[in-house]
Amino acid sequence: MRKALLLLAAGFTLLQAPPPTEVYLYDNQPSFTPDGKAILFTSNRDGKQTDIYRYDIATKALTQLTNTREGEYSPLVTPDGSSFSVIRAELDGTQRLWRFDLDGSDPRLVFENVKPVGYHAWIDATHVAMFILGVPGQPATLQIGDTATGQATVIESGIGRALMIRPGRKTLTFVAKPPSGPWLIKEWDPATRATTTICETLEGSEDFTWDPVFRDGRLLMAKGSKIFRWDAASGWHEEGDFAAGGIDRITRLAVSPDQRAGSANRLAFVAEPRRQ
Repeated sequence: MRKALLLLAAGFTLLQAPPPTEVYLYDNQPSFTPDGKAILFTSNRDGKQTDIYRYDIATKALTQLTNTREGEYSPLVTPDGSSFSVIRAELDGTQRLWRFDLDGSDPRLVFENVKPVGYHAWIDATHVAMFILGVPGQPATLQIGDTATGQATVIESGIGRALMIRPGRKTLTFVAKPPSGPWLIKEWDPATRATTTICETLEGSEDFTWDPVFRDGRLLMAKGSKIFRWDAASGWHEEGDFAAGGIDRITRLAVSPDQRAGSANRLAFVAEPRRQ
């Protein structure tokens, strides 16, 4: 089913009624640039393979950044701000982490022997968390790669696809999917290498993000057409329902960096249209 990428054009904290949305052509896996002025995302527009696009919020300009025979997914601006990284589906089907200059030029491999990579998140300039797909019948693992050595270390087995850096703390958060019991959002501290549990997920949901405005740590997660917020004091509570706007099955979520001195924060998400 075709997925739409939507961007809330106003402060996304006002979700008691469906706010105005701006819909721009497809696709998936959005991430904001560090200044919050643009979104990078994945799109398939020729029916062949996916490429990376940039959408500038103020001008509404859409720019295709990659145009390759391979497929590129999950774009993220790297910590040094000079490039963006992607998961690249190479011509033989291998999935590895690559990076490009910001204009989409000069593709180069980040890890030669770490594969197959499904998703990733940068912890700092030389360390990146990766969702590594398991062989058939085996769960995916969370691995931390070191670009200085080219090696990766397994941190946890049986994880979900969302890998998020917690604002303020710079810790890694992810969903753990144990063989039995509820799914859990966990936090891994790169300084101590300790893993702790934050909370249970909404039942059946695995996509989440952090709201950077709240320094006490508030999570956003979707279930169906609704978005929920979590904080330590009150747990999960509904923030808004987008069903009236024809939206269903919200999945990937991204929030712009905290722009207290500038424009309002924005929420981008991927969703499917409601079936009639």
